[in-house]
Amino acid sequence: MTWNKFLQPNLILDGSVLNLTPEIIQHYGLKGLVLDVDETLVPIRVGAASPELKDWVEQMRICTSLCLVSNNLSEARIGSIARSLNLPYYLGAAKPSRRKIRSALQAMDLPVHQVGMVGDRLFTDVLAGNRLGMFTILVEPIIHPDAALRSHPIRNFEVWFSEILGASIISQDTKIHKD
Repeated sequence: MTWNKFLQPNLILDGSVLNLTPEIIQHYGLKGLVLDVDETLVPIRVGAASPELKDWVEQMRICTSLCLVSNNLSEARIGSIARSLNLPYYLGAAKPSRRKIRSALQAMDLPVHQVGMVGDRLFTDVLAGNRLGMFTILVEPIIHPDAALRSHPIRNFEVWFSEILGASIISQDTKIHKD
């Protein structure tokens, strides 16, 4: 597999993870989602799930298994978020390492091609998911409303570098059309 294939998400959504709907999940035949935490579900320095995120998880739980896999090492923070969402979780994943994601897949007891890897980063979330043969979904980072700048130099570099390698990082329409 070439680098551009490793860094190419299967789906790129406009906006945050909250734009991922059960209809999109069903359209792609997904039965499970492995979710990144920091800036995918909550802003980096926030230790609690928003009411909107809790509603989204409840809506998604109806049609898919969910598991959190975070590079973050903070049991207090990630554990608290996971418990508030009533979701299993893995810390210290060191993505793009696949080890903790494999553990999540094993716990879900689903074929890898039926599980989506959802995250805001190309070189961690998308790369790890693609290395495992998962369906990868790139979302825009969730930023704390008090953040003065919405600039993400690391993410911007990842997008730029991925495009140089031949990946197409252009947001796709989130509406599902009949084929």
